[in-house]
Parts: sequence; C-alpha cells; structure tokens
Amino acid sequence: MPKLRIAAVPDDKPVKLMTELPAALHRDLLAYAEVLARQSGQSVDPVKLIAPMLARFMATDRAFAKLRRASQSLAREGEG
Repeated sequence: MPKLRIAAVPDDKPVKLMTELPAALHRDLLAYAEVLARQSGQSVDPVKLIAPMLARFMATDRAFAKLRRASQSLAREGEG
C-alpha cells in the first residue's frame, strides 16, 4: 500500500494546563492585561495572554530554534 504524505492529522485541540505563578509574575500579567485593555479599548482576560506570550517567547529564542532544528534533523536521519 502506498504511503500517504500526511501520516497523521495534527492534534490542534487546546490542552488545559494548571500551573502556579509567582505572585510578582501574576501581578505583572494583570498589569499587562490592564495596559493592553486601555490601548485596545477592550477587556482582556490575563489568562488568554499566556499562550501568545509563550509562543512569542519560543519563536524568538534563537538557541531553542537551533536546538530544535538539530533535534528534528537527527530524528529524520533515524527514520531513513
């Protein structure tokens, strides 16, 4: 049987995480949401900011990107 190009449908369903934040970080998150709400004129749920902040952080971390590419390259070599 021919191998399909898409091996699996990616799981893009949100994953619920529960974590504790240091009090100072929580205060900063609340302050950030408040500033953003003033700028946009819309209410902002601080919890909704966490995912885009993490995504932005990881997307701009050059060392992480380099190590991730190297890891993916090694994984591909192992498949062949």
